[in-house]
Amino acid sequence: MSLIVVGSVALDSVETPTEKREDVLGGSAVYFSYAASFFTTVRLAGVVGEDWPAEHTELLESRGIDTTGLQVVSGGKTFRWRGKYMKDMNDRETLDLQLNVLADFDPLLPESYRHCKYLFLANGSPTHQLKTLDQCQGARLVVADTMDFYIRSERNGLLELLKRVDGLVLNDSEAKLLTDDDNLVRAGNIVRGMGPKFVVIKKGEHGAIFFGENETYVLPAFPTPDVVDPTGAGDSFAGGMMGYLAERDCFDPKTLKEALAYGTLTASFTVEDFSLDRLQAIERKDLDRRMEEYRKMLSF
Repeated sequence: MSLIVVGSVALDSVETPTEKREDVLGGSAVYFSYAASFFTTVRLAGVVGEDWPAEHTELLESRGIDTTGLQVVSGGKTFRWRGKYMKDMNDRETLDLQLNVLADFDPLLPESYRHCKYLFLANGSPTHQLKTLDQCQGARLVVADTMDFYIRSERNGLLELLKRVDGLVLNDSEAKLLTDDDNLVRAGNIVRGMGPKFVVIKKGEHGAIFFGENETYVLPAFPTPDVVDPTGAGDSFAGGMMGYLAERDCFDPKTLKEALAYGTLTASFTVEDFSLDRLQAIERKDLDRRMEEYRKMLSF
């Protein structure tokens, strides 16, 4: 089943305790779509400027990702993010953020995108997310992401969105901010009470917690000793999860659990290099092999 993602497409400059990279391929929709492409057909919608390198589009298309919905603004500049990671790689500082063409992004989807069954609303303005959702009213499964900026600045729009989506993915600090509760178990259940049928709280190197109607469970992260660049890990997690669900065309409890595991494993590869470099070096069989290792880890 085809999967649509609408979100940011960016050029990132990343500094870690050991290395720096300038103007590498980034953005929530980019990481999501590449991760999901291991499992299913992906259609990407976003916006870039005239400075966008053509080879980045070619890379995405080489994975079978449909870029018909990627708008190119003549004379515009692509969204740029510059960040610095601290020594333990869990904390980062945004040094510069230039929205550029993303500030005026109007998510008008091509007709070929509007009949999707699986829709992921990547991190972005709730106004844009709602407008996208209005164009894909036949979707069987709609999952959204958000961030602290929109929780603070567009809370009412976000609350409206939560009433219309099936699932929400957010990190632990965002869950606490949204609910004003420092206990993640309570926070997860409070968020689910806002509308979504399920909520996934990402905890970085500590895995993720799933909150559903009938069960709550924790999946640990895959133990990755060589964390090079955590950028895009959360988006890769969501891409792996949604890609697997679309591939199976099913989201019963068992499949959801498997999807979260594949999301966890996809993210574990992403952090092993900058940008998409590590994901470009693997194949689906590498994910399946790591899944077997993961299953053995979790059995006792």
